[in-house]
Amino acid sequence: MIRNVLGSVVALVGAAAAVQSPFHSWYNDRLGRDYRIQGLFEGITGASSSVMGSILLPFLFAALVTIVGVVLRSRWVVAFAGLVVLGFTVLWMVRQGQDAGSLTVGGEGSGLRWGVAQALAGGVLLLLGALVMSGRRGTRQRDVAAPYPVPPDDRPDTWPPTQEPGPAAQTSPGPEPEADPYTGPGRHRASPADEDTAQYPVQHPVEGEQQDRNRYNPPHP
Repeated sequence: MIRNVLGSVVALVGAAAAVQSPFHSWYNDRLGRDYRIQGLFEGITGASSSVMGSILLPFLFAALVTIVGVVLRSRWVVAFAGLVVLGFTVLWMVRQGQDAGSLTVGGEGSGLRWGVAQALAGGVLLLLGALVMSGRRGTRQRDVAAPYPVPPDDRPDTWPPTQEPGPAAQTSPGPEPEADPYTGPGRHRASPADEDTAQYPVQHPVEGEQQDRNRYNPPHP
């Protein structure tokens, strides 16, 4: 956050310096706004130019791009504005050198003047501001880990819950059988087999009945 604010301030100062530079002398007491924008591509002449048709136009465009970059917190947009300012300034120096035969820095109003230095300084400040800015962070970097992560549970989810056998469970004896609370008569009952025998006694046929059965049901040969 602090880097974005500091970089934005530096970039805005550089854009203001670039926009103000055409109103100062560029070469031999000639103002920068007197150079036509067409002269940067066709060659510099002595003809004067309007303010909006001069070298001020690309600097205004660079200032607008700088504002957009600061609002969007985009360091690449601000760097592009700095390259525009430096590019047009260097292009003017090449054309001016071709027209004058050489570029000199002298006193008494001759050679390169303060306007060129201010334009170059504005472009450098724009690049420096883009370098200082941290830019916008992506959505992947904004993800925050959970404050209390839940540990993974490797045990299966069973119902009803069972107790895993441990050392205590393996060595401890089993549960004791519960005592019969009934103490009245008939407490000790016979087994089911004995009860069935007592309830339904086995009847042995008498001798006469056995002979009648054998007569009507002869044995198979």
